[in-house]
Amino acid sequence: MSLEAPDLVRVQALPLFEAATDEVFDRLMRGAFLQRFPRGSQLTTQGLPDNFLFVLLEGAVELEGSSSDRESTLALLWPTATLGLASIVLDSPSLMTARATKASLILMVPGEAFRQALSQDAGFARAVAEELAGCFSGAVRSLKNCKLRTARERLVSYLLAQQERQGAGSVVKLPCRKRVLASLLGMTPENLSRAFSSLTPHGVEIDGATVTLRQPDSLAQLAHPDAMIDNDIGEAFSQAERERRRGARTMMASH
Repeated sequence: MSLEAPDLVRVQALPLFEAATDEVFDRLMRGAFLQRFPRGSQLTTQGLPDNFLFVLLEGAVELEGSSSDRESTLALLWPTATLGLASIVLDSPSLMTARATKASLILMVPGEAFRQALSQDAGFARAVAEELAGCFSGAVRSLKNCKLRTARERLVSYLLAQQERQGAGSVVKLPCRKRVLASLLGMTPENLSRAFSSLTPHGVEIDGATVTLRQPDSLAQLAHPDAMIDNDIGEAFSQAERERRRGARTMMASH
């Protein structure tokens, strides 16, 4: 669907586009459009070129990698994450396959126009660099999480992170199926089940997708929270973090 005036206002307020000049933004949006994808839709395919940058406005997307006969969930994306940014900037094939895990509304921006805008607008290029740096930071944190922690520690860290994101209450809703969660945390479904069982003495109760954390302090002692690992594990650089950094820059500029 084409972008109407309210849609353009919404998109221009996103951190990725807000620094672009009006002229560059208008050119970017000239060939852009909104697309609704039903749950299960495949958005990109590993090894094939991406012709559009995707910006997830509503819904959720799973990123998956495969090699030989093996495949694994690499990340879960939530609004307003970008999808395919690196491959668009480099004009190279996608390294991952992306699927919508919920009905999703996605902004699609032509890759060629996006690359031209990078060379024409320094403010826009800086915003893209910050987005890429955030994605890189998230990938490093995820790698450290898998390399430096046991399966149980990874699960505990994930549960505590979800608890914080969902309002710090005792009840946490798993945002994905257990099979996907196991893959995201570098575990088999059987290992995930055993890891959950091992947490019962520490006040963890699970009923379907609902997890109750009755002793979060006890869990924290198991996971050893680490600020160099635990921010946005397995997820895209968050909108909240971008907003925080934007606020910090605004504050610095005002002094």
